[in-house]
Amino acid sequence: MNKKLLHTTLKYYVLFSLIVMLSAAPLFFYITQLLYLHETDEALQLQKEEFELLYAPQLQDKDVAVWNKWNRDIKVEKVQKIIPRDTLFSNSYYNNLEKEKEPYRVLNAPVTINNKHYLFTARINLVDNKDFIVSILMVFTIIILILLFGLFIITKRLSLRLWKPFYDTLEQIEKFEIDKSSHPKLVVNTIEEFNRLNQAINKLIEKNTRIYKSQKEFIENAAHELQTPIAIFKGKLETLLQRDDVSEEQFEILDKLNDTTTRLNRLNKNLLLLSKIENKQYNIPEEVLLNEVITNQLDFFKEQALAKNIKINTALESNTFVKTNLFLSEILISNLFLNAINHNVANGSINVVLHKNALVFSNTGILKSLETDKLFERFSKVNPSSKGNGLGLSIINKIVENNNWEVIYSYKDKLHIFEIQF
Repeated sequence: MNKKLLHTTLKYYVLFSLIVMLSAAPLFFYITQLLYLHETDEALQLQKEEFELLYAPQLQDKDVAVWNKWNRDIKVEKVQKIIPRDTLFSNSYYNNLEKEKEPYRVLNAPVTINNKHYLFTARINLVDNKDFIVSILMVFTIIILILLFGLFIITKRLSLRLWKPFYDTLEQIEKFEIDKSSHPKLVVNTIEEFNRLNQAINKLIEKNTRIYKSQKEFIENAAHELQTPIAIFKGKLETLLQRDDVSEEQFEILDKLNDTTTRLNRLNKNLLLLSKIENKQYNIPEEVLLNEVITNQLDFFKEQALAKNIKINTALESNTFVKTNLFLSEILISNLFLNAINHNVANGSINVVLHKNALVFSNTGILKSLETDKLFERFSKVNPSSKGNGLGLSIINKIVENNNWEVIYSYKDKLHIFEIQF
């Protein structure tokens, strides 16, 4: 399944943001905890220095017990042996008010009062690690949500606005058809890359349009120029075939040449017809009674079908008018009949059903579905050995396109079905 560029970009933005934020959360917690402990240790050292400077010189031995009574987090205890240096550590103490143990940072340090050695103990209540972690997670969750919301807004609003010229160009290219007269109108914008893309597309379209027109003109001119020599050549062949002094072997050769010339003449006319349809020379629509067009050609094609003993069945709704060109409607019906007969089997059948909004030709034939990829392309043949020139279905498709109709091929119940929806 194809994905949109903006959605793919947003997905990578989100994944990158989540990885960064989730990786940063434990790192942030670790660094914050180190900084917090460092500040707490400095506060404890400051308390010790303050005690030694302001209170220790004034304290007497008898005042130590009173000091300890009125200072909850700073204690002074007489010791026999002095500790060598200050000691910092973490410990938990029971809080009578909260009825639970709480974490503390503790400083043990040697002090001197009246030339006697004392142990100075100060502590500071730390934030519970669980509460600390929960707080950090909440902060990071809020940051991630804000970031994701911001990315969504940026992608949906700003990116859509920035990429609008690209989508406009894409829409124009999707609508462009080289055989139509209208060219895409690619608007100049402020984005350099999009302007370069538009310029490259314009150059490509202009070049291919020139090539297409040259090829079309060549085919049209060649077909026009070939008409006269083909007609003269065919006339000469028919004259030779009617001579009495032509031997049997010569007659066979001339007859084959005449058949080939007939096919060449038909190919030439079909190419001219396609060229005229593409040049909109039959774009004057009129009300055509389609059931009458089919009926007028029915007897002729029934005779054509007798060679293979093919039965033609019809179910035509009366007074079925369609807005099209009468000549093109006759060509359409003729090619549908020819296609159904040429690609049928001996003792087969053709069913022609006409509704108010659809014409359906179904016929027997090879017992498998046709390849639809190149079915309506020029010179594409279902059976390579067929005597046709491979333009019948292409002409049908062009006539359908010219009328803004739709042709649908399907294979069902061993029948090849061509449905034209008006």
